[in-house]
Amino acid sequence: MYKIAIAGASTLLGKELKDALSDSPLAAANFVLLDEDNALGQLDQVGDEITFVQAIDADAFDRVDFTFFCGSDALTRKHWKQAVAAGSTVVDMTGALDQEPGVLVRAPWLDAGETAADLFTPAIVPAHAAALALALVLDRLQPSIPVRAAFTTVLLPASEFGRAAMDELHQQTVNLLSFQSLPRATYDAQVAYNILSGLGESATASLSIVEARIRRHLAVLGGHRWPAVSLQAVHAPVFHGHTFSIALDLERPIEITALEEALSGDHIDLVLEDTDSPSNLAATGQNDVLLRLKPEPEPRNPSLSSRVWIWAASDNLRLAAQNAVECALDLRRLRPQGQVQ
Repeated sequence: MYKIAIAGASTLLGKELKDALSDSPLAAANFVLLDEDNALGQLDQVGDEITFVQAIDADAFDRVDFTFFCGSDALTRKHWKQAVAAGSTVVDMTGALDQEPGVLVRAPWLDAGETAADLFTPAIVPAHAAALALALVLDRLQPSIPVRAAFTTVLLPASEFGRAAMDELHQQTVNLLSFQSLPRATYDAQVAYNILSGLGESATASLSIVEARIRRHLAVLGGHRWPAVSLQAVHAPVFHGHTFSIALDLERPIEITALEEALSGDHIDLVLEDTDSPSNLAATGQNDVLLRLKPEPEPRNPSLSSRVWIWAASDNLRLAAQNAVECALDLRRLRPQGQVQ
């Protein structure tokens, strides 16, 4: 039986992680829920186990096998070395550690030939959910359908930036309808009824930081197996779900049916009907990336295409939680089994 700590247990990502752990082979573990001052003492539950949210003190990571960090970047940076020093395997869902020496970015769903973690690996960063969704698409096409160039716009929801961002989007929407001033503590901009490629100067949320993180993680997952992806992140006025507009230029014209066959499989739900377009609402609660192909037919042979447009959607929180749990399951080989350490 393992002992698992969740640092940032009261966050949106923490809640989704608890649900994912409850449905995984790690559900029988002993859980310790940790968070910052505003969440202390809250009663919470993982699977059938009910416990209180505790403070992160000097003994918080004592005999903990896995520590999931899913709160703020600052919380991760403040306490991750404490968890490592206590002998815990760190799974950083915030991405704050992805440029630390020796830290690996992982996505076990992909057979990417990544460097495997060992006893000297200080922490694992599960790949950003948007990078994972894009990598699943590109990985399916290579090498049988080589991609010459890839371009994508990622539409980010408010939940990408936490509960405070969701609350601000909600309050802005209400205030606009009642002709009141808008709260701007998180975004320093009007995000309600608006699509933005940048936020205000005083914003605590940052599109550029998330965009850079997606780029880094996608590059790690791809290695040299597909071309660099030209990527732009924008903020959409929705609460949950990543959506993607993707354009792929192929090395040669390919049968459209071959494209559909290549993309079908685990973790991708290929939508074939125009009436069932992927959307952030349709993706909510789904384990797979929803994907709709829109090939540009070749003028001389409409059954072939060398440029493919893809509209895709995924549940950003659920995909992140699933990937984190898969990373932990992959790391079990490094932990002694049979008892709590």
